[in-house]
Amino acid sequence: MVAMNREIEILKAGGKIMSEVITLNQETFQDVIGKSDKPVLVDFWAAWCGPCKMLAPVVDSIALEYAEKIRVAKVNTDDNRTVAEQFHVSGIPSLLLFKEGKLVDRLVGYVNQGSLKAFLDKHL
Repeated sequence: MVAMNREIEILKAGGKIMSEVITLNQETFQDVIGKSDKPVLVDFWAAWCGPCKMLAPVVDSIALEYAEKIRVAKVNTDDNRTVAEQFHVSGIPSLLLFKEGKLVDRLVGYVNQGSLKAFLDKHL
């Protein structure tokens, strides 16, 4: 609800919502992560994963709230096993934070919005 209220405020002020969650795959991952001018939070998930489904709205809300500070991306681990293996993702959901193309931190399992904000804030 807070993210929705923020979105409405931005639109009323004539602004644009720049909170697109990017879907990455094996071909696009390195290029997007390496060229980003902002830190990138990547959500590794799978369609069959219950905790991933619970985390999705939290990640979407963070994408809106932190739109000016970070980029948010998702990687389906079933479709992109090579990327998941490259970063040793063995449990999902896994949230990996990249800065200047390098992995700086990770969270594994479901986290609430407050915990995710604290995680991001310590790196921004």
